[in-house]
Amino acid sequence: MATKPGVLTDWPWTFLGNYKYIVMAPWVVHSVYSYIAKDERERDLTNFLILPILLWRMLHNQIWISFSRYRTAKGNNRIVDKTIEFEQVDRERNWDDQILFNGTLFYLGNLTLKGGSNLPFWRTEGVIIAILLHAGPVEFIYYWLHRALHHHYLYSRYHSHHHSSIVTEPITSVVHPFAEHISYFTLFAIPLLTTTLTETASIASFVGYITYIDFMNNLGHCNFELIPRRLFSIFPPLKYLMYTPSFHSLHHTQFRSNYSLFMPFYDYIYGTMDQSTDTLYENSLRRAEESPNVVHLTHLTTPESIYHLRLGFASLASKPLSTSHNWYMRLMWPVTLWSMMVTWFCGRSFVVERNVFKTLKLQTWAIPRYSIQYSLLRQRAKINSLIEEAILEAEEKGTRVLTLGLLNQAKEVNRNGELFIRRHPQLKVKLVDGSSLAVAVVLNNIPKGTTKVSLRGNLSKVCCSVAIVLCQRGIQVSVSDEDDYIMLKEKCSTEVQNNLTLSRDFSQKIWLVGEGVGKAEQMKASKGTLFIPVSQFPLQKLRKDCFYHYTPAMSTPKHLENLDSCENWLPRRVMSAWRIAGIVHALEGWDVHECGHMMFSIEKIWQATLQHGFRPIAMPTDASKKL
Repeated sequence: MATKPGVLTDWPWTFLGNYKYIVMAPWVVHSVYSYIAKDERERDLTNFLILPILLWRMLHNQIWISFSRYRTAKGNNRIVDKTIEFEQVDRERNWDDQILFNGTLFYLGNLTLKGGSNLPFWRTEGVIIAILLHAGPVEFIYYWLHRALHHHYLYSRYHSHHHSSIVTEPITSVVHPFAEHISYFTLFAIPLLTTTLTETASIASFVGYITYIDFMNNLGHCNFELIPRRLFSIFPPLKYLMYTPSFHSLHHTQFRSNYSLFMPFYDYIYGTMDQSTDTLYENSLRRAEESPNVVHLTHLTTPESIYHLRLGFASLASKPLSTSHNWYMRLMWPVTLWSMMVTWFCGRSFVVERNVFKTLKLQTWAIPRYSIQYSLLRQRAKINSLIEEAILEAEEKGTRVLTLGLLNQAKEVNRNGELFIRRHPQLKVKLVDGSSLAVAVVLNNIPKGTTKVSLRGNLSKVCCSVAIVLCQRGIQVSVSDEDDYIMLKEKCSTEVQNNLTLSRDFSQKIWLVGEGVGKAEQMKASKGTLFIPVSQFPLQKLRKDCFYHYTPAMSTPKHLENLDSCENWLPRRVMSAWRIAGIVHALEGWDVHECGHMMFSIEKIWQATLQHGFRPIAMPTDASKKL
């Protein structure tokens, strides 16, 4: 929002929220019906193609968003090191408003303007006119319009909204108040209207010009340099005809220079070219890929989780992953199926996120596999190979700690990471599964004064450790499975074995829930039960008369930067205990592995985590009072 919002700041359909797309429904229905119902000679292909053009624009923009976020996470050729936070993601959430607005005007123009319908595919004269009008009037008028928008009156009421994003992403280019976008559309419509009214327009000139505008807008707002030096060496005048991401980045960091649209020609003429433009361009091109101090290795969970990655839909990634998917996610099942097939054959891990914590450089890498694939025997060898390659890559980059994240969920796959230490005993990078901190968080989540708990679900390394510590603290732990009871009893000292009981009673008010707890078992819990997850996967919330705690996690301190996406189902600025453990190990300089059967000191890592600013998550509303 601008500092002093002016007239026509909000878009007309803001009140509709996610249902804003219905404004296009009448036009689309009319277009499709007309094309199907009319005789072949009366059909207007131009009108019918408007919807595919709008969809192409959305896809084109999304490709740029994903590509830009991937490149800036890797770090090579990055321009600005400042970070992006949730506030910017929220501000840029409705980047597609301008596509809906343009689509409405395209339909109106097609139906009302002479020469706006039944366009041929190609007209050479129309293409030439569009190019000349853009290079001449459009670029010239935009330059002076842009300078006017930086006058304090217009800047405070309109343009400051756009400049709130100092570190730009491709979608930053189209995030403007409604009134400002009207002025831009009027400007960009000059070539389109001229060719239409002179009857020289064609489908190619329209699609080509619109795609050119989107391409250059996205390119200029990337936070990495991608224009190779050789282009300017081959054709030196190109520097006056095409800007670069570093050129426009200076406009967002310096504010009073580099005003040009896509062609820097007028900045050279009127003396508004920033003196550091060429230097920043060269420095950005030379910048190497970043070597992280800590790598968090994770994988995809549900089929829809691929959209929730930071490289996917920014607005979805900024919200907790929900088990109840929105209506538009259901419509995307063909894309979801296609993405699953691609990841099935994908050969290596990839960078999805970059964070900064004090002096540490953090990265999150994703293994292109879904949770369900961990249970498939034929996939285990491939999964282990992908994890091993990621570990060796981290070793080569000089990474100090690699956390195994969700990868330690199935000990049958690689014995919780122990397999890789045995294969590579000389590893310098330390593998941390974070079990000790996860145990500490679960213990902290149990309300004070608790005397009895029920341990449910499949036993894991964390579950066993939690049960043993609770028995040592004099808290009675009931286990429903006889085999689990026998195993736990063998691990407990004789002094505390009496605190471990075998019981199929459902009356306990505190349930420690691992994986494998089904609907039937959950429905047997007594009213007011508090479910505390012990695994990384949350329990499905089936009971309105019970309470559900978060999976083991903690809130992050403010100096954890570039945090603009949620970690799976966790709230904003909350991080899983497994992921935090790797950061703490690196901060403390602990030169030890924690995976397989190895367990770090629970109390030591808990105290260190608190000292570094991480905080426990509050108990669900009123749960502690009612227990």
